[in-house]
Amino acid sequence: MPLPFLTADRAFEAADDVALPFDDRDRWRRPYRPGPWRVGAAALLLLLASYVLFAAVIIALTGTPGEAGVVFGLALAVIAVALRLLRMGVWVSARGLRHVGFFATRTTPWERVVAVRTVQQPVRWLGLPRTVQGQALTLVRADRSADDLAPLLTTHNADFLARPDAFERAADTIEAWGAENGRG
Repeated sequence: MPLPFLTADRAFEAADDVALPFDDRDRWRRPYRPGPWRVGAAALLLLLASYVLFAAVIIALTGTPGEAGVVFGLALAVIAVALRLLRMGVWVSARGLRHVGFFATRTTPWERVVAVRTVQQPVRWLGLPRTVQGQALTLVRADRSADDLAPLLTTHNADFLARPDAFERAADTIEAWGAENGRG
């Protein structure tokens, strides 16, 4: 079974001389692979969900259907969290840039993008309150809203912790999408 979210940047590795190697530019795609921290956390959640599903089957056979339904619902919630965790990140297409968070998704059309740039600044370590010095890919929008300098990617998030080359490749690719499709 193909897993397209894991094969996202194989096209970039194969076509290093082309900035945007995709033919279908209207399709939303993440120009990098999810990092080992994100994939590991999702795998642990899916492992937990398998145990909870097994417990739901045992409860369905020995207990009441209502109890089994509650445990089955809990397992579905854990699976949904794991899948949402894997979907998080920055996605690009010819229509714009999409920043997928855990609870919210923000899409910015390329017409409203002034610049996409890499800056040196304090960044959160794995999304926790602790900050460390690192690089961040920021989006500057034309409407100058409060989230102008909210980082899209950082060198210390779950996708790029201890993977500086992957961060540079992803940042360069997203900047190339911005340069080709937007004003910046």
